[in-house]
Amino acid sequence: MPFFKKHSQAIVSAAALALFLVLVAASSSADAIPTASWGLSFQKEGAAPVGNAAQDALAVYDAAYVGSADEPVIYLTFDAGYENGYMPQILDVLKAHNAPAAFFVVGSYIEQNPELIKRMAEEGHIVGNHTMHHYDMSKIADEKTFRQELADVEARYEEVVGAPMPKFYRPPQGVFSKDNLKMAQALGYKTVFWSLAYVDWLQDQQPTSEQAFAKLLPRIHNGAVVLLHSTSATNAAILDELLTRWETMGYRFEPLENLFAAGNGN
Repeated sequence: MPFFKKHSQAIVSAAALALFLVLVAASSSADAIPTASWGLSFQKEGAAPVGNAAQDALAVYDAAYVGSADEPVIYLTFDAGYENGYMPQILDVLKAHNAPAAFFVVGSYIEQNPELIKRMAEEGHIVGNHTMHHYDMSKIADEKTFRQELADVEARYEEVVGAPMPKFYRPPQGVFSKDNLKMAQALGYKTVFWSLAYVDWLQDQQPTSEQAFAKLLPRIHNGAVVLLHSTSATNAAILDELLTRWETMGYRFEPLENLFAAGNGN
């Protein structure tokens, strides 16, 4: 028993790694879409990571996690489950860099922050659909229920902005299934995962700036879809310097629509 206690954490970690590698191997086929939480395996600095579903398999369902490896392009995306006071600063920085972004919001965010939603739209950003209630969508097999989770957000957006909501969807917590991808596609949505993120959402354990840069700089790559949480104090503090450093490295920022453009590997 002492031995088990001493080594249980290593055993669990090894088991988790083995499961991830199985999912990655299974996803190498163009038609392999697991029911899983989105996961990444970084192989080489400066190169795009391997996802637990292959890009060509995702593309069948109008989904993507990374763009072309041929161009030094970054697609900025933010998940916004609630407002923590940092969004105005984030929008100011994006405007200063002329950097388009996509903000994936839940229904309550629109209800509680209509002026910020209007500002996002007015400044040329995409406001994407992160569902009404942030459920595990892979557990929703009924098409009517799935559709309602997206339609309720659409209705709130249109009421605030006065225009239809852009058809970009990010599954809450990155949990997905092939059936969900098919249902989103049938509703005209493009599903957006990511190729670069880090643990920035824990309010009581915010990373230092140094820790954030250590993850976000060496792992950047051509066609990167970057996921940042707008609730993070660290992200708000470093965003201007982060974008500047990426620009210095030769990268440029493009709108999310370009991720799905013809010839971009999708």
